[in-house]
Amino acid sequence: MPVTVGLRGTCELVVTEADTAIALRSGSVPVLGTPRVVALAEEASVAAVSDVLEEGVTTVAMQVQLDHVAPTAVGHRVVAESTVERVNGRRVTFTVSLNDDRGLVAVGRLTRVVV
Repeated sequence: MPVTVGLRGTCELVVTEADTAIALRSGSVPVLGTPRVVALAEEASVAAVSDVLEEGVTTVAMQVQLDHVAPTAVGHRVVAESTVERVNGRRVTFTVSLNDDRGLVAVGRLTRVVV
């Protein structure tokens, strides 16, 4: 099956100390670190297309455009959602958003390449 517009994927995480900016060395605040936010967006994007890719075929990251707009404290759950927005040859562009119990945490676009 080919990758098509509209495919969706999700993943979730309960934030631990290992997910914080301090642990990831991306800041000095004990909240969800931006590198972990990017990883969650990537994970949801991989999930969006994993069921339609042939055996031995995957996607790899090419471009990340992400606004991390609100902190998420340790112990809170964050959900990442990704939707295929556009397919251009082997390039697949996803819209992504991450939310916690208070609302929007991050939003953006990812481009991955089918290999």
